[in-house]
Amino acid sequence: QVQVVESGGGLVQAGGSLRLSCTASGGTFSPTAMAWFRQAPGREREFVSSISWNIGNTYYADSVEGRFTISRDNAKNTVLLQMNSLKPEDTAVYYCAAKARWGVVLTAAGAFDYWGLGTQVTVSS
Repeated sequence: QVQVVESGGGLVQAGGSLRLSCTASGGTFSPTAMAWFRQAPGREREFVSSISWNIGNTYYADSVEGRFTISRDNAKNTVLLQMNSLKPEDTAVYYCAAKARWGVVLTAAGAFDYWGLGTQVTVSS
């Protein structure tokens, strides 16, 4: 059974930074990609960023491009999300997801197979 566990959320003032971490574990599982999504109250879950595991191609939502940076540690099945210049509209529960199957789509929730329980990020104005 694959487990995905996030950490690093918290409360920060606007303009501040946070770093989220996520590890996928379980037997011999090795992801083909990992991603971050977020969901704010009353809104649908939305894509934030993803990274392919072999080449390390990265993808970002327009709303976070230039402020967030995703990176990976292949040996540890860990993905990091460095969030800088945070805004109140970044407030949400952030979910980590791991993809088991090979595929070209890395920005849709349906493309990912395993999900964490989420970590709260709150940005105060």
